[in-house]
Amino acid sequence: MYQLVSYALGTFIALFPITNPVGAVPIFYSLTANASKHQRLRQAKKVALNASWIIAFFFLTGQAILDFWGISLGVLQIAGGLLIARTAWTFAETHQYQTVTNSPEAVQQQDIALIPMAVPLISGPGAIGLVIGLAAEEPQWSNYIGGLLGITMLGITLYLCLAWGELLVKIFGKSGIRIMTQVLGFFILAISIQLLTDGIFAVLQESGLS
Repeated sequence: MYQLVSYALGTFIALFPITNPVGAVPIFYSLTANASKHQRLRQAKKVALNASWIIAFFFLTGQAILDFWGISLGVLQIAGGLLIARTAWTFAETHQYQTVTNSPEAVQQQDIALIPMAVPLISGPGAIGLVIGLAAEEPQWSNYIGGLLGITMLGITLYLCLAWGELLVKIFGKSGIRIMTQVLGFFILAISIQLLTDGIFAVLQESGLS
């Protein structure tokens, strides 16, 4: 039980800065500017569900994907680290997200629950690469259940952030949320460096050079 809870919390903590539920709030409210409160809550629920099942799908099928393509865990960690580093740079700069929120076409879009909110803003390549790496590292049933619990916790947190987003915007303001996003970008960069380091050591061990 302890291992299950520990793995669930570890999965949640690892995914939180990459998916950035808090940073998704101003984007979500910009894209649903013309929606009613009921429509916005329905969209928030759909975003949380879409992001959760996409991440869960790659978490459960990660090992099969690696085996099918003949990719080692070390190589995957390096690739995931590079993708997560790109995400970190985007969060630190925040230009890409400002461009998305200022897009008139995006604001007029009726259903934004899958694209662009769930994919690629929340369950993007960084999150997908991370969960595939987690699943491949210790493939045990207890870890799979714990990982799914962690992903469920993330989905609930995402929904609450989007549902209560208006209050968050009022409390922190757009500049405050932008600062929080940039701070999260720093932690995402740290995660990417850790993945790259682990991947390089794994590849060296597989090659017999370490």
